[in-house]
Amino acid sequence: MEARAGRRGRRRSREPGGTVRALDRGLSVLEALSEVSELPLSEIARRVRLPYSTTHRLLETLVRRRFVAQRSDTGLYRIGIRAFEVGAALAQARLHEVAHPEMKALVDEINETVNLAVLDGQEAVYIHQVEGRQVVHMFTHLGARVPLYASGVGKALLAWRPEEEVRALLGPWPLRGFTKRTLTTPAAVLKELRRVRAQGYALDDEEREPGVRCVAAPVRSQGEVVAALSLSAPATRLADDRVARLARRLIAAAEQVSAQLGPPGVPSGP
Repeated sequence: MEARAGRRGRRRSREPGGTVRALDRGLSVLEALSEVSELPLSEIARRVRLPYSTTHRLLETLVRRRFVAQRSDTGLYRIGIRAFEVGAALAQARLHEVAHPEMKALVDEINETVNLAVLDGQEAVYIHQVEGRQVVHMFTHLGARVPLYASGVGKALLAWRPEEEVRALLGPWPLRGFTKRTLTTPAAVLKELRRVRAQGYALDDEEREPGVRCVAAPVRSQGEVVAALSLSAPATRLADDRVARLARRLIAAAEQVSAQLGPPGVPSGP
């Protein structure tokens, strides 16, 4: 009995090593798939230097957990949606860490609420906020979603994307009108996005809520727009001349965040 117990103990002691080895192999598969859009099983096995059978078992697990997807028509494997979701969570954590000091400094200077938003599906979602100290201020709760075409952050997230992608993100036309100022036609929205690119910032001119204006600037990582920094206030506090002044300051803050996330072609920090 003691000998059997000893053998069981030895088997248990080997389990953690086996788990770590399987995890290491699974991560190697993900790394191989991250380098090319799609790969067959044979090529994945070659790249990770594992037998076909072992590679297939790893892929089955990764597909079941949605870290890998397999095309039904060709059988090729590619990175799955869950891997993108985990990557997005890490990117948002990094965004929050880098953006907060700039957002705090901006609020201390202008005394208006400042928000940080990212693209999520066909909407913009707010992931961080620093409130101003005004008696009347605009409050948007974290996790709130806003339409891309009727918000400052949404326009800033859209403006530097190809027209085909913009049309796909906005969906069928005409778009829903929230106020009499909402842009609801392709011509109007695309013209507005050209203006955003030209001046470097976006303006929500009471297009989602009457009496509320919002100014937003793009935040970039490695040259790509990954977020939007915005300030919002009652329209009475954001007259055109103040919008122009605040927009310059907002752009400067967004550029500071972008510089810390990484210039074009240079990987961002951990």
